[in-house]
Amino acid sequence: MTQHIAKHLPSHRGVAAWNAILGPQPQAVQLDSDITADFVVIGAGFAGLSAARRLSQLQPGARIAVLEAGRIAEGAAGRNSGFMIDLPHDLASDDYASTGDDRKMIELNRQAIAFAQQAVEDFDIDSNFFDPVGKVNGAASESAEARNKSYAQHLKTLNENSEMLDPQQMHELTGSQHYISGLYTPGTVMLQPAGYIRGLAKGLTDDGVQIFENSAVTRFLREGSTWRVETQKGAIAAPKLILTVNGQLESFGFKKDRLMQLFLFAVMTPELNSDTLGKLGGQPRWGVTPSDPMGTTMRRIDTRQGGNRIVTRTCAALRPRMAATPRDMSRAAHVMQRKFDQRFPKLAGIQMEYQWAGHLCLSLNGVSVTQELENGVYSGCVQNGLGTARGTLTGIAAAESACGHSSDITRYFSAEPQPKRLPPQPFREIGANLFLRWKEWKASED
Repeated sequence: MTQHIAKHLPSHRGVAAWNAILGPQPQAVQLDSDITADFVVIGAGFAGLSAARRLSQLQPGARIAVLEAGRIAEGAAGRNSGFMIDLPHDLASDDYASTGDDRKMIELNRQAIAFAQQAVEDFDIDSNFFDPVGKVNGAASESAEARNKSYAQHLKTLNENSEMLDPQQMHELTGSQHYISGLYTPGTVMLQPAGYIRGLAKGLTDDGVQIFENSAVTRFLREGSTWRVETQKGAIAAPKLILTVNGQLESFGFKKDRLMQLFLFAVMTPELNSDTLGKLGGQPRWGVTPSDPMGTTMRRIDTRQGGNRIVTRTCAALRPRMAATPRDMSRAAHVMQRKFDQRFPKLAGIQMEYQWAGHLCLSLNGVSVTQELENGVYSGCVQNGLGTARGTLTGIAAAESACGHSSDITRYFSAEPQPKRLPPQPFREIGANLFLRWKEWKASED
């Protein structure tokens, strides 16, 4: 008998702030009986819900069930920074430029954005949760500015537009005098990620997709021509199963010692009152990524996205056991408070309302795991830190593969090599975290 037992269930540290600021959700529907379906999707994040939507497009009337371990938008989908980026964004590089086929990746990322945009229109998702305003790579030092110029030149070779912003323009945008320049690119969509995911889940449910929350999968096993997917209170039998669980893939026994389980950290201010906003200045919405991928990401949102707030994101820790530690969170919160105070001295010392860890999964060679793993088991996992756009793509590819459909997306992912094997423990964890600390120090001026 072929079976896969979950070694551990998803674990989250801190509140998923993007979800919390939207207020309560409708009561969860939990799987509490045995049912049948044509497709079962495990995971209800960007990849899982995109897979469910693509399945419904390719096979109208199919019985599609989605299982989510917790609540919608409480996992990684509600813990990212909300940047859906179209351009090359290689986190392992010095300036985001990739060594791969950047032109092809741009085309695919834009397909992901178009797919999401169509869902926003079809499901009447609040447009404030999907704002195509672009983003800025901020530079706070000469070395950071040099990276931006290098990236701008790379974009020029790809016939992609960008615009350098001077210190005054950066101040007018952010209200901060921390930045000496910035590189604006127009194609990024700024998401309220929890709002988008909640809207996508509601739209799919209205269209007949069954979504079960608080229904963590404990194991799945082969029974004749079907897979039996078990949770604590129920089970689903289906001939085809799609795994969109990102790093949890390893928990089910796939790609052992080939996946890097990384955590990034973020904090969010309370809602800023009118006096504080007057001190801050700047525009009500903006997003600034660092010129160095290991620098500090900043984002400001407004009342239509969950309140006038600022998000700070930085620091990373590799944790193969897929759980960030209290010490990780404490260290990151201290660093992020300092970063916030540096950028907004008039607001220095403001106490953050939320702090959280977000889980990423990467491979050493930057590839995903989007393939048929076993007969009838398809994977759309390992987004390499690009969960909004890449997750949308891997979900689409997994669904198309399960339906026997071929497209540019499926052909791209099916041609990727396997993830490279990681160094053995304890060198993997110790060495990786030392490397991450060095990269943080190197990017400290960003």
